[in-house]
Amino acid sequence: MAAATLLMGSCKFVTLSALIYSLLFLTVVMSVEFEVGDKAGWAIPGSKNDNLYDHWASDNRFNVDDTLRFEYKKDSVLVVSEEEYNKCKSAHPIFFSNNGDTVFKLDRPGLFYFISGVAGHCERGQKMIVKVLEPVSLPPPPPPSNSGAFETISSPILVPLLVMFGAIFM
Repeated sequence: MAAATLLMGSCKFVTLSALIYSLLFLTVVMSVEFEVGDKAGWAIPGSKNDNLYDHWASDNRFNVDDTLRFEYKKDSVLVVSEEEYNKCKSAHPIFFSNNGDTVFKLDRPGLFYFISGVAGHCERGQKMIVKVLEPVSLPPPPPPSNSGAFETISSPILVPLLVMFGAIFM
């Protein structure tokens, strides 16, 4: 009875361990789509909320392969350099879209700078910096351990004994 209870407890532990490991693995490889500005979408912020998008971005955690969905009317989304972001102008953006429903994939860790391409909108706060975190990597597997026969054979005391017994039984 005690052996059966121990075996069931061991099976439950193995099952739980496998489940936890699987969940950890899923969180590493899963991507998320974020709706920029939540329900407000991508629009000029109200006069008292000119940092709306930076606050929104700082409230979220972005990972490589996540996507940002920009929903807007009569506007555009540009990905620009830091210098262009600070000037609120870009002659040659890294990315440009003006179709009203833009999905942008965060394809690398680091900073992404977004601005509106409509004159005056960026200056009124329609801009955002998104920081994408470095990918989480699982720790490397432990090095193989020397066990069983390999450990016995590599033991400096047992090798001469095995040689001696081998010579006796040959």
